[in-house]
Amino acid sequence: MSEEIMRAAAFAAFGGPEVLRVMELPAPQAGPGQVRVKVRAAGVQPFDTAVRAGWTPPGVTGDLPRIPGNEFAGVVDQVGEDVTGVALGAEVLGFSLLNSYAEYVVVGAGDVTAKPAAVPWEVAGGLTAGVQTAEIAIDGLAVGPGDTLLVHAAAGAVGTAAVQIARMRGATVIGTAREENHDYLRDLGAIPVTYGEGLADRVRAIAPVDAALDGAGGHALEVSLELVKDRDRVLTLVEHGKAAGLGIRTTQGVRTAERLGRYAALYAAGELKFPVRRTYELERAADAHREIETGHGRGKIVILPG
Repeated sequence: MSEEIMRAAAFAAFGGPEVLRVMELPAPQAGPGQVRVKVRAAGVQPFDTAVRAGWTPPGVTGDLPRIPGNEFAGVVDQVGEDVTGVALGAEVLGFSLLNSYAEYVVVGAGDVTAKPAAVPWEVAGGLTAGVQTAEIAIDGLAVGPGDTLLVHAAAGAVGTAAVQIARMRGATVIGTAREENHDYLRDLGAIPVTYGEGLADRVRAIAPVDAALDGAGGHALEVSLELVKDRDRVLTLVEHGKAAGLGIRTTQGVRTAERLGRYAALYAAGELKFPVRRTYELERAADAHREIETGHGRGKIVILPG
């Protein structure tokens, strides 16, 4: 019996976006406790570009080539032994450590949740990183009623989710973004401010800040440290190498299917906005990486493997 082959956007050497190309690789098979998903959409995020550039996430072993991507949506086409609650043919969204930029991905049955019919494929494929990262961060910062939260890169995928989650919890949100995204942030419920010189003073003129979520790094993180008295209430999503020395937080928590399903249901009910900025075919995965590495843009970038 011949080996099953799939198409995937992968890299055989670390480097820039150009190392990412479509390859034919062995298709994974579902083992006990696992399901295989035929991928319809896979989200793109800075985590993926770091993997491509040479960072190896904890727990990853094995030789190259390597397939990036740790969030996806699709249709279950294999169900392994001892799996209950996930049926063949089910439409699901979920998460993995790697391997989502492909026609097929295999994950534990507990790492997927049912996709509501009202959630489009491209939204489902990119939802997990945005909402799970945002909620884990906001939990870590203990944001609640009466707090004022400063969110940097508020128009991005994680920022978009963080603004809405913090508002749901009764907080006031100040969001930094380029001016063309200010109306968008107002629509999400945030008070927008522009990046650049004088940012700290512009924020002070609005309100004292209790906590800050840094999705931009650099000057934005410096402003956060200037404005927030308690460094335990500053969390960076990007400056991981500096966090320990500064005494600030990074995201500490695990993704769960329960959380993902909860936010998928909110989106389906019209109670959560999660725009997709652009979709790319598998052959243009390198272009998707080039766009996300600009650090600018509103909403989510998604790859469509099939």
